[in-house]
Amino acid sequence: MTSKIPDHSIRICADRGGTFCDVHASYPDPENPQERKEIVVKLLSQDTANYDDAPTEGIRRVLEIVTGEKIPRGSILETEKIDYIRLSTTVATNALLERKGHKHALLITKGFKDLLLIGNQSRPKIFDLNIRRPPPLYSTVIEVDERVTLIGYTSDPQAEEHAIQFDEEGKVIRGYRGKGWDGVGDAEGPGEIVQGLSGEAVRVMKKPDVAAVKQDLERLYAEGYRSLAIVLVHSYTYPAHERLVGQVAREVGFTHVSESAQLLPMIKMVPRGVSSTADAYLTPILWDYLEGFFNGFDSKLRDGSLRSPRVEFMGSDGGLVNLNNFSGLKSILSGPAGGVVGYALTSWDEKLKQPIIGLDVGGTSTDVSRFHGRYEVVYETTTAGVTIQSPQLDINTVAAGGGLASTRGGGPLSPGLNIVGSGLD
Repeated sequence: MTSKIPDHSIRICADRGGTFCDVHASYPDPENPQERKEIVVKLLSQDTANYDDAPTEGIRRVLEIVTGEKIPRGSILETEKIDYIRLSTTVATNALLERKGHKHALLITKGFKDLLLIGNQSRPKIFDLNIRRPPPLYSTVIEVDERVTLIGYTSDPQAEEHAIQFDEEGKVIRGYRGKGWDGVGDAEGPGEIVQGLSGEAVRVMKKPDVAAVKQDLERLYAEGYRSLAIVLVHSYTYPAHERLVGQVAREVGFTHVSESAQLLPMIKMVPRGVSSTADAYLTPILWDYLEGFFNGFDSKLRDGSLRSPRVEFMGSDGGLVNLNNFSGLKSILSGPAGGVVGYALTSWDEKLKQPIIGLDVGGTSTDVSRFHGRYEVVYETTTAGVTIQSPQLDINTVAAGGGLASTRGGGPLSPGLNIVGSGLD
């Protein structure tokens, strides 16, 4: 039977939830190669007495069924018959909900040590008498003695006329002439003047002391830290200092470094910082899991060449990304996003155009979403008290699973409203 299954013909999709793992596979029918057969395998996400990784075990069972061969549990799986594997996982989601992420440190510009703790001062529950603020994701903070500032950042009504001017190579051809100009140099004070990525004029007031930064990082490393989030002022337009600190951190031995400007080059420092700490908190957990996943297959799976089986991961925005572009920040809603894409493709009626409400009830969390002919994407979401800036499908997640059921049909909720339950763990 093995010879009847062509190479690179088995297509596998796996969803690893907090309680159950579901694996769907399709393959050519040996009796009629023009048609495809389908298999669904369901197993516990964690069953250490029988297997180390649920998706790997599910794929092993699929290969046994399709090829007709006995594959011993725990053996390295051959991938020549696999076309692609698409994986969504709630590893990062559950780590955030349960606060079981990776211990990491925050490196931030001197004077801003408490910035992420203070936050943006929003009051979502202004009338509550006992507001409990969730603790920050980072475990400790190190201040980096560096500073850059934007030149001419004042309320000058003639700001454009007084602004510093650069040539095509980024060299200053005329200095700042507005409010605060010292009358001597090209800016309000001394310091190297450069053109930022956004075109803004930046004054480098103080560069990081590499020796001091290295000493702080070596102390963190000795204390057991292996993950860092680096968040410096105005790095969205001048990321050089973050890159320098990140390079030193990697030389010291840190295995994961989240540079905020590389991860999320946006002006607002608070959401940029919180998103970076979330990435430093979740990515090591995600990579540890993926390392175990790849260890269950031959080397072709990790190779990533065109002749190798493709491995793609569901991102929080509902798109598929490869291993190099997958991170903790992009995987927070990986599992729930797969559910939205699934019911949108299977339940949406193009003629009736009735909106669909999706309830994804898992053992750890419940996810609620809506589809009305197009995916609704948001760029700021709050999950488990953590507000993150990153493209995500509009999904509301609560840390309460296993307690809801749903039916498809109008019902008393709303005429013409479809409710889709995408799994009850």
